[in-house]
Amino acid sequence: MELRHLRYFIAVAETGSLTVAAERRLHTSQPSLSRQIRDLEDQVGVALLHRSARGVELTAAGKAFIDHARLALTQVDAAVEAARRAALPSKQRFALGFLTGQEMTWLPRAMHLLRDELPNIDVTVSSDYSPDLADAVARGKLDLAFLRAEPGFDLSYRTVGREPLVVLMPSDHALTARAAVTPQDLVGSPFIGMANKARVLQAVVDDYLLRSGVKITPTQGVDNPAMVMSLVASTRGLALIPDYVENLLPWSVVSRPLAGEVPTIDLVVGYSKSNASPALQLFVSRLGELVARAADRPAAAS
Repeated sequence: MELRHLRYFIAVAETGSLTVAAERRLHTSQPSLSRQIRDLEDQVGVALLHRSARGVELTAAGKAFIDHARLALTQVDAAVEAARRAALPSKQRFALGFLTGQEMTWLPRAMHLLRDELPNIDVTVSSDYSPDLADAVARGKLDLAFLRAEPGFDLSYRTVGREPLVVLMPSDHALTARAAVTPQDLVGSPFIGMANKARVLQAVVDDYLLRSGVKITPTQGVDNPAMVMSLVASTRGLALIPDYVENLLPWSVVSRPLAGEVPTIDLVVGYSKSNASPALQLFVSRLGELVARAADRPAAAS
């Protein structure tokens, strides 16, 4: 998949027309644009657009895909800018990493902590899977990351938030009528579990189901929020996931709280004690302020 595929897809989705997108936005031919869209759909494995009397419209999969495509392009643009700034030897670099999706809530707060140092440093931002963030911090590629407390890395972790798990479901699922969902309600529907790089979350989910006396065998295992939402919508399955994902939900997927004792998962910042960066030392010294700001605005931290 190439960046042009994402740009072409977004242009068609925003204009609602292959012709308009080709001629006015992309300055290419319509047959060429159609081929690029087909190539993208072949790589994703599902139809993202369909023709209707009103023009070209997003499918349910396309609606789930477009926000992440936009975020990817935004991050690429930020990466280009960061590379250009990094070429300036007069400024110190401070590299922040975020579990994908968490930057929406925590980046503004992080920048607030660094505001006094911003004229003197270049802040770079990236998002990734939690184990990859931990590895990047351990290797010195990142100064600090918002992630899960991944085992097996020589890092210091400080908890900045505890996120309750919620149930994701299709927007027309029968459980949407419930104010809250019990573990027993999950039985009988396809269940999307975590796998591979979401080991910490999977351990929390497994422990919750075990304590609840509910035995569920996942029908699929995935490791990123975008795929979870896509499978919930396409397989009409259910999933347990931290509530920050509610900020990313497409129209086809909704969430409901869990009843009773709700499981939580810690969001932490991870850093290496051997990192002597003054900006890192400043950031760590003011973590209490970061947590206090989050507590003052609980709705934004969901």
